[in-house]
Amino acid sequence: MIQYLSALKNKDLSGKICLLRLDFNTEDSWRMEAVLPTIKFLIKKCRSVVILSHRGRPTKVTSSKLKVPGRAGKSLSLKPQAEQLSHFLSKKVIFIKDFNFEGIKRKVFSAKKGSVFLLENLRFLEGEEKNSIVLAKQLAFLGDIYVNDAFAVCHRANASVSAITKFIRSYAGFNLELEIKNLTKAIKNPKKPLIVVLGGLKIKDKLMVYNNLKNKASKFLIGGALNKKLLNLKLRGVLMPVDFSTEGGSASGGEKEKGEIRDIGPETAEIYCGEIRKAGTIIWNGPLGDINKNKFQNGTKFIAKCIAANVGAFKIAGGGETIMFLKKIGLDKKINFISTGGGAMLDFIAGKKLPGIEALK
Repeated sequence: MIQYLSALKNKDLSGKICLLRLDFNTEDSWRMEAVLPTIKFLIKKCRSVVILSHRGRPTKVTSSKLKVPGRAGKSLSLKPQAEQLSHFLSKKVIFIKDFNFEGIKRKVFSAKKGSVFLLENLRFLEGEEKNSIVLAKQLAFLGDIYVNDAFAVCHRANASVSAITKFIRSYAGFNLELEIKNLTKAIKNPKKPLIVVLGGLKIKDKLMVYNNLKNKASKFLIGGALNKKLLNLKLRGVLMPVDFSTEGGSASGGEKEKGEIRDIGPETAEIYCGEIRKAGTIIWNGPLGDINKNKFQNGTKFIAKCIAANVGAFKIAGGGETIMFLKKIGLDKKINFISTGGGAMLDFIAGKKLPGIEALK
């Protein structure tokens, strides 16, 4: 059974060094803001807090088993995130750039109460993505309890997410608890009708979502890059676009030769909105068009407004591009729950077991 951090609200953790796994692998601050309640709780309760995180995918490995990102990879350092988090907390976050675990332990142990540390990008260490038991032990050595509040990486069997829980008392953070409970509510006992809106890429993952929810969802509304790959599939309950916006102008379902599909068209948007208006539960992952270009944002914006307008439905949205777009147009507060996961959310609603969550059981 998962142990939740919320169960420790009345426990004395004043002498404990708390390890906290977060996900700062985003250009925006929204994931950091989502976990601020957990960070602030641990600062107040623990002797000190040591944050573990990652960014990007460094690839070059030296003989010392340290991945060196090189000039192009300097942007993968977490030093800017330490400065950003310092701003949110109104207190200095101490950045530790070297992986000298004995030295880190001494530094953390001797720090004043309430200190916050952020270790350098764990993916600079070869063992992180290999779920190394050796690295997991080294990380667990730094603290007394471990808290995972990084849902977005829970689908990865990484040392700081999965293996570490074998060596230290472990809990799910406040946001991870919300992720588990809200996503479970949406797929296990949804208020009917359930409408699933899928866009973006990752067709394999989204077909798994379809297979898991096809007997519960009333409709699947398809957009984004999935259009091209699913247009010719005849799947029960799946609505495909009947018109598009392309580089060559507008097109109908039978006129794909006009160019690469970039957005759903206005007729499709109206049909999809008609289904959304009737929904009791809405799950949305992935933009319906190429939202990096203004002229192909119309479909996603129309659907976002339609989802927001259904005040009686339980609404969940996830995926980095989707969330950043919702924030950009000021509709993120109209969604009942914003998932911090993209791939992790897809795996969860597809019914897959996530290594980071399984490790907490």
